[in-house]
Amino acid sequence: MRITDAHIHFSNIASFKQCAISTSNVDYSEAGFAKETAENNIVRAICMGLTENAAGGFPDKNTQTPMLADLTEQRPPAIYLCLGINPHTLNEQSIAKMESIIKSEKNIVGMKIYAGYYHFDVCDKIFAPAYNLAEKYDLTVVVHSGNTYSEEALLEFAHPLKIDRLAVQRRDTRIVICHMGSPWVYDACEVAYKNKNVYLDTSGLLEGNATYIDNMAAKQLFVDRFKSALIFLDNYNKVMFGTDWPLVPMNAYVELCKKIVPPETYEKVFWENAASVFKLP
Repeated sequence: MRITDAHIHFSNIASFKQCAISTSNVDYSEAGFAKETAENNIVRAICMGLTENAAGGFPDKNTQTPMLADLTEQRPPAIYLCLGINPHTLNEQSIAKMESIIKSEKNIVGMKIYAGYYHFDVCDKIFAPAYNLAEKYDLTVVVHSGNTYSEEALLEFAHPLKIDRLAVQRRDTRIVICHMGSPWVYDACEVAYKNKNVYLDTSGLLEGNATYIDNMAAKQLFVDRFKSALIFLDNYNKVMFGTDWPLVPMNAYVELCKKIVPPETYEKVFWENAASVFKLP
């Protein structure tokens, strides 16, 4: 089965490197990415642009918009990119730079809003120029939702219900709720159920190594929480597989997500939906 990983990271972030060493036990490098994707038939991946100016600085208020993927000098060809938005440096100059990158690079498929990490409501007018640019070039807007990877974040801005207003205001924009809004998975599914332009990815439901992922996947109560929310949604065309690599090893996470969605939906969830939502060739 071919797979698109709809949510990875490939950035020089100190906390990601530390997680890879001490928690997920993955090889967070270009070679490690190539090995894991080959072993799991992950043909392409969508990377969320993210940078920090100093080690441990994320969420960094001073990093330039757009935030890119800077783990290596050149990104692997299998990686498509969502330009990361730092609202503190979102201005006319950064919008012009983003537009130039969108025009010159064929692998730009979206924008990433780090709701909660930056203390701005997703409907704050500061984001309007970025949303306008996404509409102009038919790019997908991806929004962090749910639990955060930093104590500096504010959960009040990361709740999936915040995205409902954005979806109503931006009916012509495709919006992805990251991480199924976990732990507020029912709320995220309700927003996707109500709004035809809202989708979900399965990334970041857990953080850990293969043993930990396998142990959690064996706990029926844990798995049923996501299964029941998706049964309520009743539309697997809106669900995309994603890992949040390097926070988890890809192989164990594929197996976890196979337990969350029905086998008859695998082709859609693991391949077709991401192609549609992100307009992949």
